[in-house]
Amino acid sequence: MTDSQPSAKSQIARAAGTVMAAFIFSNLVGLVRGIVLGRAFGTSGDMDAFNAANRVTEMLFNLMAGGALGSAFIPTFSGLLSKRETREAWKLASAVANLLLMVLSLAALLAAIFAPQVVRYGLFVLAPGQEAGQEALTVDLLRIMLPSIAIFGLSGLVMGILNAHQRFLVPALAPAMYSLGMIGGTLLLPQSLGIHRLAWGALAGSGLHLLVQIPSLFRLPERRYWFILGRGVPAVREVLLLMGPRLFGVAVVQLNFIVNTVLALSQAEGSATAVALAFSLMLMPQAAVAQSIAIAALPTFSRQVSLGRQDEMRSSLAAALRGILLLALPAAVGLILLREPIIAFLYEKDAFTAHSTQMVAWALLWYAVGLPSHSVYEILSRAFYALHDTRTPVTVGVVAMGLNIVMSFGFSALFGSLGLMPHGGLALANSTATTLEMLILLVIMRRRLNGLDGVQIWRGLGAAGLGSAVMGGALLLWLTVMANQPRAWIVLGGLAVGVGLYGVTMLTLRVNEPRALLRWIWARLARRVSR
Repeated sequence: MTDSQPSAKSQIARAAGTVMAAFIFSNLVGLVRGIVLGRAFGTSGDMDAFNAANRVTEMLFNLMAGGALGSAFIPTFSGLLSKRETREAWKLASAVANLLLMVLSLAALLAAIFAPQVVRYGLFVLAPGQEAGQEALTVDLLRIMLPSIAIFGLSGLVMGILNAHQRFLVPALAPAMYSLGMIGGTLLLPQSLGIHRLAWGALAGSGLHLLVQIPSLFRLPERRYWFILGRGVPAVREVLLLMGPRLFGVAVVQLNFIVNTVLALSQAEGSATAVALAFSLMLMPQAAVAQSIAIAALPTFSRQVSLGRQDEMRSSLAAALRGILLLALPAAVGLILLREPIIAFLYEKDAFTAHSTQMVAWALLWYAVGLPSHSVYEILSRAFYALHDTRTPVTVGVVAMGLNIVMSFGFSALFGSLGLMPHGGLALANSTATTLEMLILLVIMRRRLNGLDGVQIWRGLGAAGLGSAVMGGALLLWLTVMANQPRAWIVLGGLAVGVGLYGVTMLTLRVNEPRALLRWIWARLARRVSR
């Protein structure tokens, strides 16, 4: 068993590297999307309406499909494959695909019919004073984007199937296709369409998100499809049972998102867009750092659980947590210190004014504080799902999100009373609740696995803290010296200084992970030269 541990860790590391590279590319495309949208629409009321409509489609997708794909289907499908029950695995995939298409299509149709009621009572009931024109615009945008719910459902299922077969590159590139659709809609459709061209672009992007993965799906070995809804397939019942708690938890999370959107809409114009853009900026390093490792680790965790190798899973999880901390902590420090020049460099032009930069940077400050907690949560939640336990993270998540809603009201009011922009309180509430949620799950998982190799994790955290402190001091000095220089110099030079000093500190402290990375790069280069 011990002989297989290094192979499991190296498999996760290789897969995570692939996903991370693809996510970095997708994030770069996402940055271009943000620049295009920011310069075209800024933090206008039209953009607020788009974000509100987009929130509804995300909510419906997560309620109907997100919980199944993230917590129930992938561990069950991976477990069947690890036991070489290929026929049953593909029957499960077929049944889930058919159920998703049927349920999500019906949900989209009903939402389109009752769109005025969904918008009026779902998003604006707590935000008095909204203009009728903005409400009507949100309804129009929502109806355009609703078919994307079913498309994303199928695309997420295909992504899970590919990941279970250790195919990570193409699924990780799919988000870039969604961004390209939004960019294309904004730039290529007639400007007379206004914000509607962004909605049509988002719909096209969801189609590209699915289509880019289809060739890889067709190349999988022993691929089969049945036109069934799950009768006679025990694994479907298992997935549905695992979904139950998860769907309740997702409902609470979506309620929190709605409250935040509504609160932001009731604040100064552009607050909802500022919060949404700041959150997306925080998610970029979180996706590259945490989601890449978590996506790569879930199939391995699921296989280890299905084969009864708990010791291997504990070792793999500890290594993943350590790696996440070594990356997430410096990313948070860098994002906090460089937030204003980054936002100004990327977005400040045309409709995106200096005031827009200040609004987004204020929210990003408080979101970035929670970046390490968001990152650790990603891997912990995948570990619980691999153990076929959706109840524990959902129970903890419901409590945390309830606190998040309460703190959203409280922190917004507190910020306002102090003369600060209230929407920053929404971001702080999210970071605080996520940190509490992460800590509770960490304690429970430690007990579940009889330990988590805490010594190695604490050493990694200490090294990350020291390296981040060195990097932070250097960045403060850099910002002071370069205060009057072009933004591009400040941002690109700051990134180079931060990454370089942090890397040197890690090598000086003899941290294993960067040294292993350098050895791998050197070996790859040597092989290429020898050819």
